[in-house]
Amino acid sequence: MNLDSPDTWRWIWIVGALIFVCCELVTPAVFFFLPFAIGALLASLLSFAGLGVSASWTIFMIVSGIAFASLWKLGRRLERADGEQEGVGATRWVGQEARVLEEIGAGGIGLIRLDREEWRAESLTGDAIRKGSTVVVTRVAGTRLVVVPVEEPPEDLSLGNSSLGNSSLGNSSFGNSSLEGSAMPYIPKHDSEES
Repeated sequence: MNLDSPDTWRWIWIVGALIFVCCELVTPAVFFFLPFAIGALLASLLSFAGLGVSASWTIFMIVSGIAFASLWKLGRRLERADGEQEGVGATRWVGQEARVLEEIGAGGIGLIRLDREEWRAESLTGDAIRKGSTVVVTRVAGTRLVVVPVEEPPEDLSLGNSSLGNSSLGNSSFGNSSLEGSAMPYIPKHDSEES
């Protein structure tokens, strides 16, 4: 194999162009290897036309550089457009508030209502979340929503504020009527979302 011959390089450029195309297909970066494939393909065509090895290398470098500069901006724009669609489908629930319909046991699964839909949910921290609590969806895990509590339900008015009323609630982290001192994070509720 004579590497000084344009006849050899025309085939090397074709193989190189195919390798660059395959790399473009398997990499997550948009239009990273495609400019080099374009440069190699043009260098191959010029080698078939009888252009010398040094000239084909020069064409490869120039065309690849120009193609890379022009396609890089387009690739970044396409990647940003993909990132903007994260709120589509079930991921649109992330950041939304919901109400607990069935208690979410410690490390277990319960039921929440989000808008008009009922979803199985689990606690992000693994702590129990009482029925009636307000939660915020942090992520979607398959067919379940992972939530964090932001507001506990009001105490039963018939029990008042007696120590019997607090102890009958069963969960020490939610036994008080305020979130101060509990292990759960506090996220303030917006004025327009009061129920």
